[in-house]
Amino acid sequence: MELSKIKKAHIIGIGGIGISAVAKLLITQGKEVTGSDMFDSDLIKQLQKLGAKIVIGEHKKENVPDDVDLVVYTAAVQDDNQELVKSKKLKVEIMNYFEFLGQFSQDKTTIAITATHGKTTTTAMTGLIFDKAGLDPTVIVGSKIKEWDGNLRMGKSDYFIVEACEYKSHLLNLNPKIVIVNNIEFEHPDYFTDLNHTIEVFQEFINKIPHDGYFIYNADDPVLKEQIEKPDCQVLSYGIENESADLIARNIKVDHGRQIFKPVYKGQELKDFNLQIPGKFNILNALGPLLLAMEINIKLDTIKDALAQYKGAWRRFEIVGQLSGQGEDKDGALIISDYGHHPTEVAKTIQATKEFYPDKRLIVAFEPHQKKRTKKLFNGFVKTFVESQADLVILSEIYDVAGREEEDQISSQDIVAEVNDPKIVYSPDLDKTKEMILDNVKSDDVVLIMGAGTIDQVARGLV
Repeated sequence: MELSKIKKAHIIGIGGIGISAVAKLLITQGKEVTGSDMFDSDLIKQLQKLGAKIVIGEHKKENVPDDVDLVVYTAAVQDDNQELVKSKKLKVEIMNYFEFLGQFSQDKTTIAITATHGKTTTTAMTGLIFDKAGLDPTVIVGSKIKEWDGNLRMGKSDYFIVEACEYKSHLLNLNPKIVIVNNIEFEHPDYFTDLNHTIEVFQEFINKIPHDGYFIYNADDPVLKEQIEKPDCQVLSYGIENESADLIARNIKVDHGRQIFKPVYKGQELKDFNLQIPGKFNILNALGPLLLAMEINIKLDTIKDALAQYKGAWRRFEIVGQLSGQGEDKDGALIISDYGHHPTEVAKTIQATKEFYPDKRLIVAFEPHQKKRTKKLFNGFVKTFVESQADLVILSEIYDVAGREEEDQISSQDIVAEVNDPKIVYSPDLDKTKEMILDNVKSDDVVLIMGAGTIDQVARGLV
């Protein structure tokens, strides 16, 4: 792909959280952008303001201009999609979102952040440190970041910081100079057969790092520590529990809505750092960017300020607001939205919420994501909710993912039955979930709403 020669691009599924960043990137490069999506959204409205011509509704071949130079499509698009079929007949350059990222990154110093959990937060933190240091990176992240008013920061330097997704081995499209890996667990059972298959894909990606590159990993993670072969490059590690790591976080405490910790870099104690976001997992998310920044000689105060000012990303422990319009005995409850949908993410986020708000009652509403993965991860979900510190958990019915569902007979009711605790209750749909929250909430409560599906709409509706 020679980006300079492209004049007109069409994007199928343009409203996706990742691919919409590609649309912005092309627009900032002076390209004429058209697109289509099944549903309208704030992201699409933002693209339209920038000049993109977007059709909302069923994908049709008429949506693709005959004189288009490039077609990019979201991974959810099937082979029989009318717009994709027409694009192939036009014999123009066609690539999916991840192939585009790979092409765009070829002449860049690519810093890829990947993991089963935490890659969005770590990507954002890395980008913000580089931004604050004046290194002018281009950053693509799978969420909306307040500081950049979206999911893209367009820079002029060679640095390209990108969230690398492991699903369907998409990360293998990238050729990174630097890789940060937070953790590896079994996830995406509609693609990966088991943990070993997952490890194989991550290993193949890590092996792509050149000799003069960096591999930075979480030494607390057992898979990364014991089962990943370290590549022939500069290898650095971080952790909280592993005392042999190059960067360690010590003296962790929570004080007035902040986490405070002391980094120890290769045996040298540094000044205290603090974060506005909760959970030890977020300290681990911060340690990778901190370690990289130290290695390339970014000033310590710059790193500290960037991390301290980070308020989180959209749907990553996002404080949406306070409950309103329900009466003084309910209004004022804090509403938090989070994208977490793996048992580990759910458990750690509930724990982090209790750490930040130890004296408040906690209501959790969770929508499992996809029947097949819920079935595969069933025991993990049961363990999460058996051990949950929440005062009430509302399990909404499983979110069906278009194009990724199987005929698996499973329901959130099955998790509720297995947990067998009166604090864990079932909801058949999101309307009922919202109703159940309102029936139980009190003005001083914290309401944590979790899931990768449409349950975020409940959070927005409550405020």
